[in-house]
Amino acid sequence: MPPTSVADTLREYLSLLELLDDAYWEAASISHKDMIYDIISIFSQEVAELNKLSVMDHHYPYEVITEGIRRVVPKLERLDDYREDVIQRTQTLTDFRDILSSVIGILEAQMDDTV
Repeated sequence: MPPTSVADTLREYLSLLELLDDAYWEAASISHKDMIYDIISIFSQEVAELNKLSVMDHHYPYEVITEGIRRVVPKLERLDDYREDVIQRTQTLTDFRDILSSVIGILEAQMDDTV
């Protein structure tokens, strides 16, 4: 499978951030909000760094920039395990399932490349 481009990765991360923002406001407990906020913070830092790249570089293969993004997969998997309890709205839950597998695939491909 060819590596994901910076542009495609940025699109996926921004979609995830939008869903996580919805999930944050829909979450019923403070612990769920804290878990979601932590993930939002990690992806926001990575997106901020990706946005510093020239648009001319967006066709290049994506490479992880921030250290936090390297450690976010277990947090995403934990959120996925508890998604029925954490994410209250059906539309958010459905969209989250769709985007999460794509984001985890991008991140796991990055981890495989570094090993």
